[in-house]
Formats: sequence, C-alpha cells, structure tokens
Amino acid sequence: MTPTVRIRPRRVRVVAWVAAVAVVVVSAAVATGLRGSTGAGTAVFQPGDQAAMIGLGLVGAAAILAFTRPLVEADRERIRIRNVVGGYELPWQVVRAVRFEHGASWATLELADDDVVSILAVQRADKEHAVRAVRALRTLLEESRATPAAPAGGE
Repeated sequence: MTPTVRIRPRRVRVVAWVAAVAVVVVSAAVATGLRGSTGAGTAVFQPGDQAAMIGLGLVGAAAILAFTRPLVEADRERIRIRNVVGGYELPWQVVRAVRFEHGASWATLELADDDVVSILAVQRADKEHAVRAVRALRTLLEESRATPAAPAGGE
C-alpha cells in the first residue's frame, strides 16, 4: 500500500468562501433595493430585474469558488494536479524536480522535457503548510526514483 499525499490550499479557500458569501449577500441586498417608478406610475425595475441581480450574484460567487478547486494527490507512482482550469496526471518518471522558488506564489514541477507545471494547491500564502507539502512531494519523488522498475514479463 503506497501512501497518498493530498494537498489543498488553505487561505485561498477561506478567502474565496467569505468573498462568495459576501457577493451573494450584496447582490441580494441590491436586488431588494431595486424599486422605484418613473413618476408616471410605471415601474422602472420589475421583479425579473431583481431575480437577475440575484442570479448575477450567484454566478459571481460560483466564479470566485473556482479558486477553491486546486488539489494535488500524489503517491509513489504518479502525481495528479488539479488547478483552477485544467489538470495533469504525470508519472514521477517525467518529473525532474519539485520547485518552490524564493518569491514564487506557488510551487511548480520541472519536467524532463523542460516544461514547467504550476501546482496552485501549494501556495506561498499558506506558509508552513506549503513548506510541508513541498517536502512531502519531494520525498515521494525521491522514493519513486529509489523504487526499482517492475521487471518485464511479471517476474
């Protein structure tokens, strides 16, 4: 049984949830305040306008919550990265290094073909949590290199 490392960002998730709730509350407050008439008895804002304002708030909240999506799951065989948009599943054999450069906002994987893959789940804002995450990923990378490849033919 190989140990699995599961990493999610912490601070951005808290900030995103607070911001999403705030956007919904503000849009609902604005929607209830959409009243008035032209003076000739014709309403300027209809109930549909109020519903649309709340709907826009929900869409905005959903967009903000997309920033809670980043996740990394890794074991001795592979690393799976889910970023805000898109994701990767890579065997450790194609990974040259796990990097977390000074001043970088998030960690990266340096691949054997000189590509770089961002790991948005490991963020600088998480401080010690991010350091532990990078250490765990580096340990798995080293373990994958130390494990001999399975022989061909199943022997």
